[in-house]
Amino acid sequence: GVPREMTGLKVGILGLGKLGGMIADALGFFGAEISYYARSEKQEALEKGYRFLPPADLLALNEVVVCCLNKNTVLLHDAEFERFGAKKILVNVGLSPAWDEAPFARWLEGNNLFFCDTVGALGGERWLDHPHVRCMQVSAGRTRQAFDRLSRKVLANLTEYAKES
Repeated sequence: GVPREMTGLKVGILGLGKLGGMIADALGFFGAEISYYARSEKQEALEKGYRFLPPADLLALNEVVVCCLNKNTVLLHDAEFERFGAKKILVNVGLSPAWDEAPFARWLEGNNLFFCDTVGALGGERWLDHPHVRCMQVSAGRTRQAFDRLSRKVLANLTEYAKES
């Protein structure tokens, strides 16, 4: 009922790659307490004060969980949603759902919120009108800057290829 600051907010990151790391750093800057799960512990994350946890412990500990997983990687099943519990926030910045559909549907019926950018990350249009779902329906990664970076990368690759030929 009362608004909260991010200071002290317990946030778990599932997948601490480039994007997951950027999200962790941004939330950490605002004072969130960061824990993460990745395929391996990361020294640079430890140095920043981020805590490595197995998924079950990460879900039980945190108020907010951000899924930053590769496409078609599913880590959230019945047991994981049970551990996560109610009055929680789940965010998916991946390209596809990180969960099995049935336990996700049950979890959504609780006092929980879900956020994503695209219908693909949501798992389909059937969830768009759900009162606990917030989906922008546009990729947050499709920015002018992202197109500029991609163009520079393509040109650099072509230049390197031409040098080698």
